[in-house]
Order: sequence, then structure tokens, then C-alpha cells
Amino acid sequence: MPSAHGPSRSRPATLGDVARLAGVSLATASKALNGRSQVRAETRQRVIEAAERLSFRPNQLARGLLAGRTGTVGLLTSDLEGRFGIPILMGAEDAFGAGEVAVFLCDARGDTIRERHHVRALLDRRVDGLIVVGSRTDPRPSLGRELPVPVVYAYAPSDDPEDLSIVPDNVDAGRIAVGHLLACGRTRIAHITGDAGHRAARDRAEGARAALAGAGLALVGEPRYGEWSEGWGRAATTMLLDRHRTVDAVLCGSDQIARGALDILRERGHRVPEDVAVMGFDNWQVLTSASRPPLTSVDMSLEQVGRAAAHALFGAIAGAPRTGVETLACRVVIRGSTAPVS
Repeated sequence: MPSAHGPSRSRPATLGDVARLAGVSLATASKALNGRSQVRAETRQRVIEAAERLSFRPNQLARGLLAGRTGTVGLLTSDLEGRFGIPILMGAEDAFGAGEVAVFLCDARGDTIRERHHVRALLDRRVDGLIVVGSRTDPRPSLGRELPVPVVYAYAPSDDPEDLSIVPDNVDAGRIAVGHLLACGRTRIAHITGDAGHRAARDRAEGARAALAGAGLALVGEPRYGEWSEGWGRAATTMLLDRHRTVDAVLCGSDQIARGALDILRERGHRVPEDVAVMGFDNWQVLTSASRPPLTSVDMSLEQVGRAAAHALFGAIAGAPRTGVETLACRVVIRGSTAPVS
């Protein structure tokens, strides 16, 4: 019989055992053991003490789900050299746990034939499941429903609604970005963004317009679509200032574009943020921290996308697959380029 304080020694402790002993929910126990910031320090300590008392190892849950399987998964990306694939991979590996689940990483480089080859090679290795990471948020072709293992799509959604896709909420990202600028007292907000053929650009513009409409305002001019580059940021900001001299904020569709905007504003004698606030997207620290002033940006929570995809894959392997497109919230990281108007 189990003791009053925990499970019997005939089976290893589970996350549920830890949660019960600590007096918290299963979700809170998981967040505490994974170092998530949403848990209070005293609660985290209580959970850690319960885990130590029960000799619980967090990744025993993963081992239990994979019992009788190979303990390997495939991660197929088209963006290994880009900005988005690496953080998603890091989040997925964090969820899988060091030494508990082996990850085979393959880079298809956007090539359909190479992707098919990698899928066959991963299946030959008898992986228990696949995570497919896209290079942009536009729908991508499904790998099909005939595969013998579950598949979860991350960042780029599958075009098959019966697949499960985990993506950042770019519409809400545009909305919260404008919400921050409005909270800073800005009312004449322009939007410079990237290629209109990219869904992320269109979704962010949609969210920005919705937030402004809710405040009884509109963008200064139309969204300016172009390249995801500093050069486009400089060119578009030059055109913007030539036509709209009273703009007090520029929301840029990427941090690269925002860096270009900062250059032109400085050349034209506009102080940032006193005269014009500037925001970017992606929270690419190599750009945001080196900007003058440091750049406020929307973080797409890419590591969380990877963690969520890994947890969803665990669920599918355990016999509880989900379908559809699930969106994850983004967040504004505030820095010196959007100080409130005094």
C-alpha cells in the first residue's frame, strides 16, 4: 500500500505525486520544475522539496510515455541557418530532456526532395514522432496522413486541418505592439513591414489596424510593404517622413527594418523616443541591444513554440493526438526606443 506521504517503492514517483505532495496543480508542478517564471518562489521551493523527497526526476514522465518505443524523435527544419529554427529547436530539446529522448535533426533547406529523403531516413531509424519546423508562418504542404508516426508542425502550419500546428499569434502580436505604443501616448502611428507575400507581414498589419480602430484611430497612410532589411527600413522611413512630418511612432515588421528606421530618424534630427517612438518584431537580441537607443520589440516566443510542439508530440505518442492550428501569445519587450511621452 502507498504511504501517506507518497507512492510505494514499487513504482517511480510521477509528476502527479509531486503535485499532490506539494499541494499544487499538475501544471504548476511542471512549471516549477522547468524553471518557468510564472511560479512564485515559495511555491517553486515547495515543489522542488516534494520532488527531492520522492526522488522524482522530471523526465520520468517522458520515459513513461516512450516506454516500449525507441526514445527518438525527428526534427525536420527548413531554417537551420535562419533566425527562427534554432530557438524552436532549443525549446523542443528542453522539453524532451537531456539524455531522455534523442533528437535527430535534419535540415531540408526548403527543398521538397531533400525533405522527403530526410523523412524516409528518419522513419528507417524508427523514430517515434516528427516535428516539422518551417521558415515562415505561411501554410506548408502536409507530409500526409499515411505516416506511421505522429507529426506536429511548428511555426509554419500544415495546410491539412487534420494535422496539429503550433504557431505564434501574429495578429495578436500586431495588436499588442500598437497597444504598447498607444499606452506610451502615441496617436500618429505608421507601419513599415516586409514582403506582402509573407503571411506574418499581413497578419501583423491586420492586428495593428484592429488595435488602432479600437481606439478610434487609423494608421498614418497605408502599411508600407517591402523587404525584411535595414535598407528597406531606411528607404521607407525616408518616404514616410517626406509625406507625413507629424508621425510620432513607427511600428516596424522586423528588427532589421527598425534599425534602418532609426538611422533615418537620427539623420533627420528626430529624437527617439522623445519625438518618434520605434518598435520592431522578432526581438533579435543581436540587433535590439546594439541599437541606439536599445530597441523595443515583440518577442515571438519561439522557444515556447518548440516546447509546446514537443509536449504535443508526447501527447500524440501516448495516444492523445490533437488537430488544428493552435496559436501562442507573443510579448512586448520594452526598451529605450519607446519611452512614454512626458
